[in-house]
Amino acid sequence: METLRFDVFGRQVLITASNNGWVTFYLGAEGKKRSAPDIVIPPDIQKSEIAQYLDDLCHEWATEQHPSVKQLD
Repeated sequence: METLRFDVFGRQVLITASNNGWVTFYLGAEGKKRSAPDIVIPPDIQKSEIAQYLDDLCHEWATEQHPSVKQLD
């Protein structure tokens, strides 16, 4: 199972490939994760398109300190 980590405008997000598409989680400071039901990635989005999709979906979260989406892995 493939797992990707992103910094989405300052929020740590873990995205895991599943049989039904992509599953998203928020990562806590202690490494704990919780479901991210507000970030739904359609199953037809390719791995190479996820960062741009997250930017389009969550751009309201942008701040001066966190102006972009960055893949961490």
